[in-house]
Amino acid sequence: MTDRWLYPWALGSVAFGGASLLVPLYIVQLGASPVQLGLLASTAAIVGAPGSILFGRLADRVDNRRPLVGLTLAIVAISLVAIPFSSDITTIIVANAALWLVVASVAPVVTMIVVDATPESVWTERIGRLNAFQGYGWAGGLVLGTVWPIVTGQFLSTGTALRALFWLFSVTAAVSAAGTLRTLPTPDRHVTRRPQIRRIARIATASRRGIRGATTAFSPNRLYWSTRTFRLDRLRGSVDPALVMYLVATALFLTGSAAFWAPLPLLLSESAFGSAEIFALYLVASLGSAVLYEPAGRLASRYDIRRLQAGALTARAVFLPAIVLATGIGSFLFGIGLVGIGMAVIGGTWGFMAVLGATIVTRLAPPQIRGEILGIHAALGAVAGSIGGLLGGWIATFGYLAAFTVAGGLVLAGAVLVLSLRSLSHDTAK
Repeated sequence: MTDRWLYPWALGSVAFGGASLLVPLYIVQLGASPVQLGLLASTAAIVGAPGSILFGRLADRVDNRRPLVGLTLAIVAISLVAIPFSSDITTIIVANAALWLVVASVAPVVTMIVVDATPESVWTERIGRLNAFQGYGWAGGLVLGTVWPIVTGQFLSTGTALRALFWLFSVTAAVSAAGTLRTLPTPDRHVTRRPQIRRIARIATASRRGIRGATTAFSPNRLYWSTRTFRLDRLRGSVDPALVMYLVATALFLTGSAAFWAPLPLLLSESAFGSAEIFALYLVASLGSAVLYEPAGRLASRYDIRRLQAGALTARAVFLPAIVLATGIGSFLFGIGLVGIGMAVIGGTWGFMAVLGATIVTRLAPPQIRGEILGIHAALGAVAGSIGGLLGGWIATFGYLAAFTVAGGLVLAGAVLVLSLRSLSHDTAK
């Protein structure tokens, strides 16, 4: 199968990455409260779960998946055109949820497309290539958001430039839709047989997240594939107490992480950072995680995975509230430098959390129910993202330091639970 379609698809990922931060910044400009920002993040996190499952199963039953991809990109383009025409925050929250519903829903569809009519021996490579195109497209959206205010600042007001950026991302989504529909091949067959589905599920759920993972706790693609063969009855009496403890720890540190990201755009805006600086800070966090995925994997094979994961979580727990303090220290340039360092560290810790988390779950889960356990692990991300977004937004009404301290406390509680799992060290010693 030709890979020409991945280039226009990556252009669509530029729109996804830009919109992920542009919509929160827009409602901040409209006067959104921390609670509304939390609601924006919460709805975006939770809608992806049912959407990816329903869309993925639909993709299994249709003869041509091309319209599903085109429809997704068209809805994204229309949403990004429409949002800046509204000044009602509730309407924008609903529109944003619809946008992320279709983005999440199409994730398993493109995974199916990329392995259609290809030998199983190349599936891992092709899924990795897809993730790379999507990840760097996402980062490209953050780069574009960084340079746009600088380029347009001479002749557009801040508000007008922000609205124009919506329309620019809409154009990239529309061009992506046209290009992807034109270049997507029609496969000779679909990969739908159960043994093949299980193999795709193992690859997709074990694959490392792209650059997006630094700011997003939940991957609908992982959720769909890990629940593709889910059978609840197989879990009864088969789950190790250490695995249950790790899943509880996961719920804690993902909730804490989501509680941090939800009100962060408002804190940065109130700290006199412009949209260019905020986009740049998110890009630093994203790249911080991306560059550490590979080192994290190498270190996991050489050192105590329990201590590595607990160490990464502890570092994140410390740096979450430190971001609030950094915004108020010294001059603007000194402050943004400190925040940038903090964001790089927070992004870097996610590189370890994502890779080591998948490794730990795989190690603790019995082989016969590993798919079901991976499904639960992925679903926790959706639930934690929703709860954490609401929690962070609500506590931020009492102060950002309070919100980020609670966020750090939840992550630290997760670190303590991970550190208590001594059986992980025993497994490493073997």
